[in-house]
Amino acid sequence: MPRINPINEKTATPDAAGILGAVRQKLGTVPNLISTMANSPAVARAYLGFSEDLSTGSLSLRLREQIALRVGEQNGCEYCVAAHTVLGKGAGLNQEETRNARMALSGNKKERVALEFASRVVHKRGKVSDEDVNMVRNAGYSDGEINEIVANVVLNIFTNYTNLVAGTELDFPPAPDLAAA
Repeated sequence: MPRINPINEKTATPDAAGILGAVRQKLGTVPNLISTMANSPAVARAYLGFSEDLSTGSLSLRLREQIALRVGEQNGCEYCVAAHTVLGKGAGLNQEETRNARMALSGNKKERVALEFASRVVHKRGKVSDEDVNMVRNAGYSDGEINEIVANVVLNIFTNYTNLVAGTELDFPPAPDLAAA
């Protein structure tokens, strides 16, 4: 049961209703995360803007989804892991790859290094070492791409914490249990 209820588009303030309507028009639905965030239109706009801006960066959608899966798994966000399992498939990840991303694994060395770095950013709360930065740089990531990895970690921490605090109800199929693999 949610601790912060999602708002209804029909009874929302004009500002919130506009945000929810725009999301519905773009996605065909309004995920519970967004309707929960829309209790504060400023929060919903911040999230949507941050997400949209990062989508124009140089990291692939595939890697951004892998990072989202890893960060969601680290933070124990069932909602985000479920959502990004579905979204990851749309980004070209198969079921095994979505499961692997949750464990910071990939058959592609460059992706694996990015996922390991993202894991370290979460685990060390940003206080990574020179060796951590050099690891990702030596894998072929530019300083701009390193910044984008960090930004994607932060974006996903934002959604993870929002869902964990709010108790957002799943409106995606639950992600497969990692222990069942």
